[in-house]
Amino acid sequence: MKTFSPVVLAAAMLAVLQTTGCTIKGTINQITDTTSNVTGTTSGAAWWNEDGQIKPGFKAAAFAAATFRNLEHDIATGRGEYLTSMSVLLGVPEERRSAFFSAAQARYAQAKDRQPMEIETLLPILQNTSGERFR
Repeated sequence: MKTFSPVVLAAAMLAVLQTTGCTIKGTINQITDTTSNVTGTTSGAAWWNEDGQIKPGFKAAAFAAATFRNLEHDIATGRGEYLTSMSVLLGVPEERRSAFFSAAQARYAQAKDRQPMEIETLLPILQNTSGERFR
Protein backbone atom coordinates (compact mmCIF):
# COMPACT_ATOMS: atom_id res chain seq x y z
CA MET A 1 0.00 0.00 0.00
CA LYS A 2 1.40 3.35 -1.02
CA THR A 3 1.38 6.18 1.54
CA PHE A 4 1.31 9.83 0.67
CA SER A 5 3.27 12.55 2.42
CA PRO A 6 1.37 15.12 4.48
CA VAL A 7 2.29 17.80 1.94
CA VAL A 8 0.70 15.84 -0.91
CA LEU A 9 -2.44 15.17 1.16
CA ALA A 10 -2.74 18.84 2.14
CA ALA A 11 -2.33 19.92 -1.49
CA ALA A 12 -4.99 17.43 -2.60
CA MET A 13 -7.44 18.64 0.07
CA LEU A 14 -6.80 22.27 -0.91
CA ALA A 15 -7.40 21.43 -4.58
CA VAL A 16 -10.71 19.72 -3.72
CA LEU A 17 -11.86 22.67 -1.66
CA GLN A 18 -10.97 25.15 -4.40
CA THR A 19 -12.70 23.17 -7.14
CA THR A 20 -15.92 22.99 -5.12
CA GLY A 21 -15.95 26.74 -4.58
CA CYS A 22 -15.40 26.36 -0.84
CA THR A 23 -13.03 28.43 1.21
CA ILE A 24 -11.31 27.05 4.24
CA LYS A 25 -12.75 29.80 6.44
CA GLY A 26 -16.23 29.23 5.02
CA THR A 27 -15.96 25.48 5.51
CA ILE A 28 -14.74 25.83 9.10
CA ASN A 29 -17.47 28.37 9.87
CA GLN A 30 -20.13 26.08 8.40
CA ILE A 31 -18.89 23.14 10.46
CA THR A 32 -18.74 25.10 13.71
CA ASP A 33 -22.12 26.79 13.11
CA THR A 34 -23.79 23.46 12.43
CA THR A 35 -22.14 21.88 15.46
CA SER A 36 -23.26 24.76 17.67
CA ASN A 37 -26.82 24.55 16.40
CA VAL A 38 -27.03 20.80 16.92
CA THR A 39 -25.48 20.76 20.38
CA GLY A 40 -27.47 23.80 21.45
CA THR A 41 -30.81 22.30 20.49
CA THR A 42 -30.32 18.59 21.11
CA SER A 43 -27.99 18.37 24.06
CA GLY A 44 -30.87 18.59 26.52
CA ALA A 45 -28.90 21.02 28.66
CA ALA A 46 -32.15 22.52 29.95
CA TRP A 47 -33.20 19.08 31.25
CA TRP A 48 -30.12 18.51 33.45
CA ASN A 49 -28.81 20.13 36.61
CA GLU A 50 -25.16 20.65 37.51
CA ASP A 51 -24.97 17.16 39.06
CA GLY A 52 -26.08 15.46 35.85
CA GLN A 53 -29.53 14.64 37.21
CA ILE A 54 -32.75 15.28 35.30
CA LYS A 55 -34.51 18.36 36.66
CA PRO A 56 -37.82 17.55 38.39
CA GLY A 57 -39.90 19.37 35.76
CA PHE A 58 -38.56 17.11 33.01
CA LYS A 59 -38.67 13.71 34.73
CA ALA A 60 -42.15 12.80 33.50
CA ALA A 61 -41.30 13.78 29.91
CA ALA A 62 -38.04 11.82 29.97
CA PHE A 63 -39.78 8.77 31.45
CA ALA A 64 -42.60 8.94 28.89
CA ALA A 65 -40.13 9.24 26.03
CA ALA A 66 -37.99 6.35 27.25
CA THR A 67 -40.88 3.99 27.98
CA PHE A 68 -43.50 5.18 25.50
CA ARG A 69 -44.77 1.83 24.18
CA ASN A 70 -44.88 0.18 27.61
CA LEU A 71 -46.53 3.24 29.13
CA GLU A 72 -49.06 3.35 26.31
CA HIS A 73 -49.92 -0.31 26.93
CA ASP A 74 -50.41 0.31 30.65
CA ILE A 75 -52.66 3.31 30.01
CA ALA A 76 -54.73 1.31 27.53
CA THR A 77 -55.25 -1.41 30.15
CA GLY A 78 -55.71 1.03 33.03
CA ARG A 79 -52.97 -0.46 35.20
CA GLY A 80 -49.31 -1.46 35.28
CA GLU A 81 -45.91 -0.57 36.62
CA TYR A 82 -45.19 2.09 33.97
CA LEU A 83 -48.46 3.88 34.64
CA THR A 84 -47.82 3.62 38.38
CA SER A 85 -44.34 5.11 37.95
CA MET A 86 -45.73 7.92 35.82
CA SER A 87 -48.36 8.71 38.45
CA VAL A 88 -45.58 9.05 41.03
CA LEU A 89 -43.63 11.39 38.74
CA LEU A 90 -46.78 13.47 38.18
CA GLY A 91 -47.41 13.73 41.93
CA VAL A 92 -50.62 11.70 42.13
CA PRO A 93 -51.14 10.59 45.76
CA GLU A 94 -51.30 6.83 46.28
CA GLU A 95 -54.90 6.90 47.47
CA ARG A 96 -55.99 8.60 44.22
CA ARG A 97 -54.02 6.48 41.75
CA SER A 98 -56.82 4.05 40.99
CA ALA A 99 -59.13 6.90 39.96
CA PHE A 100 -56.27 8.51 38.01
CA PHE A 101 -55.64 5.24 36.13
CA SER A 102 -59.32 5.01 35.13
CA ALA A 103 -59.49 8.65 34.04
CA ALA A 104 -56.24 8.36 32.05
CA GLN A 105 -57.50 5.17 30.39
CA ALA A 106 -60.77 6.86 29.36
CA ARG A 107 -59.00 9.94 27.96
CA TYR A 108 -56.49 7.76 26.15
CA ALA A 109 -59.30 5.79 24.48
CA GLN A 110 -61.00 9.01 23.33
CA ALA A 111 -57.77 10.47 21.96
CA LYS A 112 -56.75 7.21 20.28
CA ASP A 113 -60.00 7.23 18.30
CA ARG A 114 -59.25 10.71 16.94
CA GLN A 115 -55.54 10.53 16.12
CA PRO A 116 -52.49 8.28 16.12
CA MET A 117 -50.90 8.16 19.55
CA GLU A 118 -47.45 9.69 19.89
CA ILE A 119 -45.48 11.01 22.84
CA GLU A 120 -46.61 14.56 22.00
CA THR A 121 -50.20 13.39 22.44
CA LEU A 122 -49.80 10.93 25.29
CA LEU A 123 -47.86 13.08 27.75
CA PRO A 124 -50.37 15.98 27.79
CA ILE A 125 -53.21 13.50 28.38
CA LEU A 126 -51.45 12.26 31.51
CA GLN A 127 -50.39 15.71 32.67
CA ASN A 128 -53.85 17.19 32.22
CA THR A 129 -55.52 14.22 33.87
CA SER A 130 -53.19 14.31 36.87
CA GLY A 131 -53.54 18.06 37.29
CA GLU A 132 -57.31 18.19 37.49
CA ARG A 133 -58.31 16.45 40.69
CA PHE A 134 -55.68 13.90 41.50
CA ARG A 135 -53.04 15.99 43.27
